[in-house]
Amino acid sequence: MAKIAWVTDSTAYLDEELKIHPDLYTIPLTVILDGEEYADGLDLTSKQLFGRLKELKSPPLTSQPSIGSFHSLYEKLAKNYDRIITVLISGKLSGTVSSSNQAAALVDIPVVTFDSQILTYPMSALIKKGMELVSEGHSIESMLEQLEQIRNTGETYVLVGSLEQLHRGGRMTGLQFFLGSMLNVKPIISIENGALSVKEKIRGEKKAKEKILDYFRASYEQNQFKEVYILYGLHEDQAKEWEMKIQSQFPKVKIVCCPLGAVIGVHAGENTIGISWFNALK
Repeated sequence: MAKIAWVTDSTAYLDEELKIHPDLYTIPLTVILDGEEYADGLDLTSKQLFGRLKELKSPPLTSQPSIGSFHSLYEKLAKNYDRIITVLISGKLSGTVSSSNQAAALVDIPVVTFDSQILTYPMSALIKKGMELVSEGHSIESMLEQLEQIRNTGETYVLVGSLEQLHRGGRMTGLQFFLGSMLNVKPIISIENGALSVKEKIRGEKKAKEKILDYFRASYEQNQFKEVYILYGLHEDQAKEWEMKIQSQFPKVKIVCCPLGAVIGVHAGENTIGISWFNALK
């Protein structure tokens, strides 16, 4: 059996099982605060980021890993592995996939770059499923085909915690920011085919949160998927409220609460909360 190295990026949320996995490697994205660069998750946590945001003189920036960073890692892994499977943040949200593909063309070891079309813990769920399939004897081709099928059934809905950060980062026009702030309009952001889009605009945060839970209930009743991921910025208590509500109504579903990393926090804000699942992961 070929020895496989698994690679992901720092926007993935790794649970304890993945943190200690001997064949999983993480390459960090970069956060830039007033001209200083920080490796996501290594030099800067999301909690540290949110503590500094109000003090910044200029909007925070993020940067994808360089081709050279991937190339260096792949060259190192080639000494001990036969193949590399790289699972990364959506190519429509970051250029990380592109950097990996370009680096893969420069090394002798076979590298497959898998665009997760998502971010944070759902990426980790795909990695764990891929590892499971390979351990069961599936070929690389079969494993990737099944991962694609699962990935394509994903649903993610988010309430962005800071319209101001979206506005400052150039992802929301001044008029959108003004109207959203003045009218208390809460856009529900979905991730579809790896890209951000506005699913619906709801007046008031409480109604918006309930609407997102309605999406979950409808999908779960139809698909009976095995787990759901609650994503949050800084305030875990908001995530725990959703966890209790979902667990009381759907006791069979496994719930994972995970914070967003610093790179995602730059664009989303500390009060961000969202929910994600794969309808085909059963």
